[in-house]
Amino acid sequence: CLHHTRGHVRELKNHQMIWDFRASGVTVNDEVIRVFNDMKVRKSSTQEEVRKRKKAVLFCLSEDRKKIIVEEGKQILVGDIGETVEDPYGCFVKLLPSNDCRYALYDATYETKESKKEDLVFIFWAPESAPLKSKMIYASSKDAIKKKFTGIKHEWQVNGLDDIQDRRTLAEKLGGNVVVSLEGKPL
Repeated sequence: CLHHTRGHVRELKNHQMIWDFRASGVTVNDEVIRVFNDMKVRKSSTQEEVRKRKKAVLFCLSEDRKKIIVEEGKQILVGDIGETVEDPYGCFVKLLPSNDCRYALYDATYETKESKKEDLVFIFWAPESAPLKSKMIYASSKDAIKKKFTGIKHEWQVNGLDDIQDRRTLAEKLGGNVVVSLEGKPL
């Protein structure tokens, strides 16, 4: 259980163990905030601006593990859909590393019986195969990035491909059984 790995254990005099939760001290790079704001604000844009909007993006820790940064080359643009990307959700899942943690934003387009919707989903990817140290620092740094992502309605912690591969799982997160299609595909 990841929330138990967010600190280190101290032994008290009476030999009880407690968890000492501490913030990791990791900061969020300005580019991460810029990407979030660009994805969040759906202003009327030219067709070219819409094509350059990010559909999905991954964030990782910098090499020195002190900053959360935009992961180079790990994004899907709206303009890629229908050209180089047929299934944006499936493509997004393939961007996730099999043996390390990540944070992600996914701009989900879905329909209920009543209306079409778009919502940003914040995803904390922490696969079972990730190193414990990585799980610990990503878990303890999650609040730093979440605080910067104001207005996010949907948060999803995912611990393996079984949890994320099926689009219906995302649909449940977005609206339970009222979601009838995701990314233009019926469920």
